[in-house]
Formats: sequence, structure tokens, C-alpha cells
Amino acid sequence: MDVGHTLDAPGAISARGRTEFEFNRALAGRVVAALERLGLRAELINADGRIESLQARPERAAQAVFLISIHHDSVGAQYLTPWEWQGMALDFSDLWSGHSLFVSRRNPDIATSLLCASAIGARLQRAGFVPTEKNGRRREYADAQHAIHYYDNLVVLYRAQQPAVLFEAGVIKHRDEELLLRDPERQQRMAEEIATGVAACVTAGGLAGLRRAE
Repeated sequence: MDVGHTLDAPGAISARGRTEFEFNRALAGRVVAALERLGLRAELINADGRIESLQARPERAAQAVFLISIHHDSVGAQYLTPWEWQGMALDFSDLWSGHSLFVSRRNPDIATSLLCASAIGARLQRAGFVPTEKNGRRREYADAQHAIHYYDNLVVLYRAQQPAVLFEAGVIKHRDEELLLRDPERQQRMAEEIATGVAACVTAGGLAGLRRAE
């Protein structure tokens, strides 16, 4: 379970000034706990935000049977509107909201990567989480129904030695969605659906049992 971004390069800044890294770490921790409740052993990578490089992420996951990298989405600068919140000069965009997933055709097991992404996406949608169409403008769909896109040159995906998926949980520049993404109860529901999708995937993909919790 890879926590996207670092303390020094924290990713996008939300509409209310929170770093993407903070969002990523909160959700990733909940997913790890949910996976362990399902009997799967899970390890959190980059929880301290000090990982040394992009390449170090898949290297630390070398013994895992599946890798998922947790992120939160933003929008291009041309879509941002300035605003002030609690005395801070920030920006927002309420154009797009929703989650999306990414896989790489350069991954050594793209078939299982896509299987896992589809399983996660299906679980989220059945639970009422709505995917975004935002990334379909720039990234080819691998599975349009579940908002899964190809992103072939993402290091964490193509350097992984196992099936790998990058998950964008939502758009933190969207003022309403940011509040939802910060809500602990909603984070928990999302984490449980992600974990259930991962568990289904590793079982269907023949990976179950290789890293079972004792």
C-alpha cells in the first residue's frame, strides 16, 4: 500500500489548503487496516513521507503479490478559480469530482492489474461512489465503465514486479468533494470497498495465500 507523494513534494493542495499527501496517508492507513481485517497481510509504504525516490516505492513492494498506490486528484491550472478561505489565498475548481484508477501496459502483469482495478471500481460503484469522467479527456480508457485508464509511464506501475494499480480517490480542488474526502466515516466506507475489491482480485487472480496473515 503506497502512500502517494512525500512531505517535501506533497502533491496538490486542496481547496482549503490541505496537502494531497495528508489525504493519501489517511486513506491508505484505513485500507491497510481493512485488508488486515479480511485476513490479508498488508504493508504501508512511505507512511512517514520520506521515501527517497519514485523507484524506491516498487522496490519496497518487491515481495508483495499486489501493489496499490493511493492518490487524490487535482485539475489543470486553467480550470482553477482563486478564492480566500480562513485568511488564506487558495484556489478551487468545482468542475469535476469522483474517483478513477490507472494501470500500465508496461507492467509485467497488465491482465491482473486490470482485473484488480475493475474489481475495486465495481465495488466502489456498487457502494454508491461515483467515478469521474475528467481523465477520459487525456488518458485512454482500459475499462470505461469503472473509470480505469492506461497510464503506461507511471514509475510505480511499470517498475512494479507484481500487478499494480494507482487509485485517485477524488478531486481535492472541488470544494464539496474535499469535505467528503476529509470525512472519517466516508474514508472508512471507501477503504472497506477498496479492500474488498483487492481481496476479490487476489483470489480470482490466483494470488491469495501467498501473503496471508498468520
